[in-house]
Amino acid sequence: MMPKHVKDLALQGQKVFVRTDYNVPLDSNGKVTDDFRIRSSLPTIKFLLEQGAAVILASHLGRPKGAVIPELSLAPVARRLAKLVQAEVIFAPDCVGAEVESLAAKLLPGQILLLENLRFHAAETKNEPEFSKQLAALADVYVNDAFGTAHRAHASNVGMTEYFVDKAAGFLLMKEIEFLVSAIENPVRPFTVVMGGSKVSGKIDLLKRLAEVADNILIGGGMAFTFLSAPPLNHNVGSSPVEEDRLQFAADVIDLCLAKNVNLVLPSDCIAANEFSETAKSQELPIRGLEDDLMGLDIGGRTVKSFERILDDSKTVLWNGPMGVFEMTPFENGTKAIAKKLCEITEQGATTIVGGGDSAAALSKFGLDGGVTHTSTGGGASLELLSGIALPAFEALKGAK
Repeated sequence: MMPKHVKDLALQGQKVFVRTDYNVPLDSNGKVTDDFRIRSSLPTIKFLLEQGAAVILASHLGRPKGAVIPELSLAPVARRLAKLVQAEVIFAPDCVGAEVESLAAKLLPGQILLLENLRFHAAETKNEPEFSKQLAALADVYVNDAFGTAHRAHASNVGMTEYFVDKAAGFLLMKEIEFLVSAIENPVRPFTVVMGGSKVSGKIDLLKRLAEVADNILIGGGMAFTFLSAPPLNHNVGSSPVEEDRLQFAADVIDLCLAKNVNLVLPSDCIAANEFSETAKSQELPIRGLEDDLMGLDIGGRTVKSFERILDDSKTVLWNGPMGVFEMTPFENGTKAIAKKLCEITEQGATTIVGGGDSAAALSKFGLDGGVTHTSTGGGASLELLSGIALPAFEALKGAK
C-alpha cells in the first residue's frame, strides 16, 4: 500500500507543513557548502506554491540533543533556500511557541516559513505527543519530503501525522521509494550491486537480501578485507581493517552467492600504505602481497578494470559505499573510476542508483552530480529500505486518522 502523493491533495488556501531534510554541511562561516538536499526539496515546494498553498518548512540540522546551539541554526539554510526559490523565506526563531504560532497564522498563500532546528527540542527525537501536537497545530495539511530521516520515528515525521486527515508524501520521498524499491523488486538485468565503505556492520541485512536478487556483487572499500579474510579465502590482508566478529557472516554471504549463482567479485589488488595519511607513501600491490605493516586504502588498477567490465554489461546498478579513502588524493582513484563508469553507462541507457551518504559525497567531489539516474538523499534510510525494513515515517503516512 502506498500513501497519498502530494499531487492528490486539495491545497488551495491551505497551510501545509512540510518535513524536509536540510541536514546540510556548513563551513566555519556558517555558509552551506553542499545544497543538494535543499535543491532536492524544490519540486515539492514549488508545486505547493503553484497550488496556492502557504508553506511551513521544518527540519533538523546536526545533533544538538535538545540544546540551542547557534552554530546549528537553520538560518543559513533559509538564506540559501531564498536564493534557490527566488522568493522571501520567513525564518522563525523557534519551531513551537507563541511567536511561531503567530507567524504561521499570518502566513499567506504563496509565502514560505522555515522553522528553527527541530532538534533544539529533545521532544523531537523522543517523539513526545505534546510536541507533536504543537507542531501539528501550525498547519492544515501534512507532507513528508524528508527521506533522509524516514527510518526514524520522531515527532515531526511520525508523531504529528496522527493529527492530520490530509497527509501525503512529497515528490522527493515518493521518488526515493519508487527508485529504491524497483531496484530490488523489478530490476532490468543484469543487476549489479557495488558495495563499499569501511565496515560490514550495518549492511548485514542488506547484503543478505541483495545476494537473493543481484546478478553481480562487487565489493570494495575497507569491508572487502573482512570478506578476503573469511573462509574459504583466508587471505592475509596485512594491517587492513578486519571485523573479526563479522567473519562468519562474510563466509555465509560467500556461500549464499555460490548457492544463488551470484557473481561475487572481491579485489585482487589494492593501493596500500603503512599509515592512514594523505602524505603516506603508497604502492599498488596484489592482495596476496600485503605485508603485516601495510594496509589497503583503495582498490587497485586490476580490480578497477574487472569492476568496469562487469558494469559495462549491466542494465541496473546500485552503488553504496566508496572503494577507498576517497577523501585523500592518493586513495581516490578507485572511487572516482567507479563514479565515472556509472555516469558513462547511464548515458548508454543503464539505470544507476547511488545510495546516498559517502557515495553521493564522492559524486559531488568529482563533479559528477547529476550524472547518474538517481542519487538518494538518505544513507541510513536507503540502507534500511533496501534491506526490506519498513520505514516508520513512510508507514505513518498510510494510516487513517
